[in-house]
Amino acid sequence: MSEIDFDQELTRAALPQAVLAVLSHGESHGYAIAETLRQHGFTRIKGGTLYPLLKRLEDQGLVEHTWQHDQAGPGRKQFRLTEQGRQELERSAKAWRAMSQALTDIKTTR
Repeated sequence: MSEIDFDQELTRAALPQAVLAVLSHGESHGYAIAETLRQHGFTRIKGGTLYPLLKRLEDQGLVEHTWQHDQAGPGRKQFRLTEQGRQELERSAKAWRAMSQALTDIKTTR
């Protein structure tokens, strides 16, 4: 029986909420989102993970983007949280806290 990589599983579960949390502080492009996540402990995030997630969040109406055109280089997508995204961040944070409390209760109850 192989070991479960809990770090990977927890990262996968927390990443959508983390991206919404980053965007709750203001607009950002993908590379800046990834850098903020890395600074806060999400060390394994790659573009092949982040950009499909941003697309799914956009398809769900939680984020939206505009193109930012720069004179010095190619344009890039600038993402921002929608009102629905703010509501989902609040809901998912509450659910995460409830799960954390349930795990603590299980661990400390005999």
